Amino acid sequence: MPTINIDKKDLFDYFDNQFDTEQFRELCFEFGIELEEDVSEPEHSEDDGFIEGERAQLKIDIPANRYDLLCFEGLSRALGVFLGREDPPKYRVVSTKFPQRITVAKECAQVRPLVVGAILRNIRLNADRYQSFIDLQDKLHNNLCRKRTLVSIGTHDLDTVSGPFTYEAQEPENINFVPLNQTEEMNGRQLIDFYESDMHIKRFLHIIRDSPVFPVIYDSRRTVMSLPPLINSEHSKIKLDTSNIFIEITATDMTKVNIVLNIMLTMFSGYCDEPFTVEPVEVVYPDGTTMLYPDLAPREMKTTAKYLNGIVGIQKTDEEIARLLRKMALEASAKSGEITVKIPPTRPDILQECDIAEDLAIAFGYNRIPRVQNNEATVGAPLPLNKLSDIVRREMAMAGWTEALTLSLCSHDENFKYLRRADNGREAVLLANPQTIENQVCRTLLMQGLLKTVRENKRHPNPVRVFEVSDVVLKNAERERCAMNQRHACALYSSDEARFEVIQGLLDAIMLALNVPRSKLERGYYLEEAEHPMYLPGRSASVVYTDDQNRRLVLGSIGIMHPEVLVNFELKNPISCFEINIEPFL
Repeated sequence: MPTINIDKKDLFDYFDNQFDTEQFRELCFEFGIELEEDVSEPEHSEDDGFIEGERAQLKIDIPANRYDLLCFEGLSRALGVFLGREDPPKYRVVSTKFPQRITVAKECAQVRPLVVGAILRNIRLNADRYQSFIDLQDKLHNNLCRKRTLVSIGTHDLDTVSGPFTYEAQEPENINFVPLNQTEEMNGRQLIDFYESDMHIKRFLHIIRDSPVFPVIYDSRRTVMSLPPLINSEHSKIKLDTSNIFIEITATDMTKVNIVLNIMLTMFSGYCDEPFTVEPVEVVYPDGTTMLYPDLAPREMKTTAKYLNGIVGIQKTDEEIARLLRKMALEASAKSGEITVKIPPTRPDILQECDIAEDLAIAFGYNRIPRVQNNEATVGAPLPLNKLSDIVRREMAMAGWTEALTLSLCSHDENFKYLRRADNGREAVLLANPQTIENQVCRTLLMQGLLKTVRENKRHPNPVRVFEVSDVVLKNAERERCAMNQRHACALYSSDEARFEVIQGLLDAIMLALNVPRSKLERGYYLEEAEHPMYLPGRSASVVYTDDQNRRLVLGSIGIMHPEVLVNFELKNPISCFEINIEPFL
């Protein structure tokens, strides 16, 4: 959990000094956070880092998904709403006839393709607000932004630069500017060398160090404003007397960049002359698409009192639930047995109905939830798919075959090229940032894992009989996450001869155990001649199943491995193999 330091006097003054430390500790507990330490308490001394006369700090643990509580502004506002002292803010994007514009160059796709922006107009800063503004950026960089690899924030004094702005990718030697808090101009390559010894910036150098081009933001006079994700320019540095703040955020992830932008704006727009208002920025992407940022409109979610009461374990009416949710800054209204909840832009952590139920439990009070005895007797039972899998495993093992358990990730070549298969782009789930070349895709077949198992056990005597019953992962646009698991059974026989009859005999034994007869005319299965690229021509077939509704389903394939596949997996002996989807047998 992130820990934030809040000035004790400022926070207690915000609540008109109605709390002492113990009362505030209890409030934190009720709200779902924890007061870890009050450094002004008597047990703290200079040895603990507390010096007499310094302003006391409260160390508070914040849930990792509550980015809106990472600064004084967000925490004090949320607690104020929770206590009923204030209403939740209404955030607005103020439309302008000619908004500032950022034009994105196509070269940015090579290094950091996304950028968004917004303006805090007529903001009033002081030393505490300025420090809080900087601290929030650092906290977001360290957690949600994944140490700037996904998102990096740049803030500028708008009155020192001139729009429209451009977001480009240039060769390092062509980027020249004076970095923040420095006095000498340097180019991109010199800047990398200069910050190698800087304890703060050197942690981020690896993000762009080896890139042929560096991302850079210019104003209309070609003045460098920032070199994301490393550092801003001294020219556009924010000061205490800055009245107009231009925020630009570059990223590789659109969801996270919008969350970061909204958090920065909602936390500090309260200091604008017109509180909680933001001026938009227009972003023009290389394909001509124009987007206006930010989007501060609340999201709507539907739920019911029956669901929420059931999750929390209470009995409240629609109106009572709506009133409790308002304590968590969630505007709720009830109509026709349905509760509509408006999620503010400060709450990206609310994704599903269960998240609303959690807020309801906090607002009601965990200690007040009635304790009840569960008098319902329940009996554990395996899922039907797992029970089916165990039947298949048992039959294979009893036939003298050895079970293997292989990794669910593999390289792209192992999943396609090594099996002589083409990637049509509609089957395999690709990892965006694989750690190694062996973990590029989620497997779509089990056989490559078994082939690698045989390869690593060449010293074992022939014949080798191995099988696996596990999940593969396939793309599916109809699912919420656009992917699905599918349970497969695969068996592989390796010896001096391929012995196709051995592998077919095992398939027959499995079907017999599942009470699936061999038949083409009614419910049953049969082999249908087909050419599969991983098998020898004329030595492969599709395994076809006809179910009770007379639907014809292709379960998988069976055949003798192509010599090219054997060479790709560094194998010498002939291999016969089958792989089928067993889910239709449920």
